[in-house]
Amino acid sequence: MLAWAVLGLALGLRLVLARSGPERDPPASAPQGDLLFLVDSSASVSHYEFSQVREFLGQLVAPLPLGPGALQASLVHVGSRPHSEFRFAQHGSGAAVQDAIRAAAQRMGDTNTGLALAYAKEQLFAEAAGARPGVPKVLVWVTDGDSSDPVGPPMQELKDLGVTVFIVSTGRGNLLALSAAASPPPEEHLHFVDVDDLPIITQRLRASILDAMHPQQLRALEVTSRGLRLAWPLLLGADAGFYVLELAPRADPGAARRRQLPGNATGWVWAGLEPDTDYEVVLRPESNVRLVRPQHLRVRTLPEEAGPDRIVISHARPRSVRVSWAPAPGPTAALGYRVLWGALRGGAAQRVEVPAGGNSTTLQGLAPGTAYLVTVTAAFRSGRERTLSAKACTPAGAPGGRGP
Repeated sequence: MLAWAVLGLALGLRLVLARSGPERDPPASAPQGDLLFLVDSSASVSHYEFSQVREFLGQLVAPLPLGPGALQASLVHVGSRPHSEFRFAQHGSGAAVQDAIRAAAQRMGDTNTGLALAYAKEQLFAEAAGARPGVPKVLVWVTDGDSSDPVGPPMQELKDLGVTVFIVSTGRGNLLALSAAASPPPEEHLHFVDVDDLPIITQRLRASILDAMHPQQLRALEVTSRGLRLAWPLLLGADAGFYVLELAPRADPGAARRRQLPGNATGWVWAGLEPDTDYEVVLRPESNVRLVRPQHLRVRTLPEEAGPDRIVISHARPRSVRVSWAPAPGPTAALGYRVLWGALRGGAAQRVEVPAGGNSTTLQGLAPGTAYLVTVTAAFRSGRERTLSAKACTPAGAPGGRGP
């Protein structure tokens, strides 16, 4: 009888370990990273909308490899003041994180997203709060619209630390402002979706998060004919080593350029490059603590295509302004221009097409006393585009009048 009892206990223990093993011990190939959810929990969100977002996040994290040695998650509420629902490493399994998300209660108050972003940087993406050095960082911001305080500066500070930013907007957020806040390119990091249709983007967003957590993340941003900006996640840390960055023309490896950067660097800008040229880029992390493999990238600079230059705003009226620019000359002349404008403090973006050879247009139907961001994009036969932006302000207009 005792032998049967011992055997039954052993079998029961084996079944428990079989159920809980995958949550406690993710596969060796599982990506590592810190994932922070920033959720609009203010009074501008209805209880129904908040419950839908909560369910969406629970489904999003369910299959992720959460746990020690893999991904760890945290959730911060946006309200009058930021509130941490749970911190990194507080929950050691996907099921525990899912339960914690679904148990989160709405906080109400104002929508002070900028304050919550600053809190995330200082209190959560810090090693003292459980964040891990040398692993990718991802922020998923779910919002129903605009913030009550500025978002740009604190969001840029997070991106300067190497944080990849995804934005899910369930309302009528400012396209220009949200595009600037998301990691580039915005078409891969910004989602506009009705709160009832959130399940449509679950699989795609989950795949994008896992891609961002992949250790091979050396990327080329803002490539031009004469330069490029490189970005990568924080792989080492300020006191854990340094990087050797190399760039060489593919046709002439002997002409390599090298730069040594500190261990907390997450980007570098190369200038003075040749147009329409292939370059090989190698980022070599040097550390005495652990082995971090080099990262390789091949980049081709753009042809010498002259885009719009010196945007001039003139003939400003309460409801209209004229936008002019220097057109692209010579054999690489633009096929046409796209002018996009929208109010800096919110509102839908509008656009107008200007044919090749044109260099001006008048923007109509504007609001008096309002600042606008105007972007002029030139399209070329190569399929590439060149863009320039400027700020335009309409005068307030006569009191009591409609203005011209």
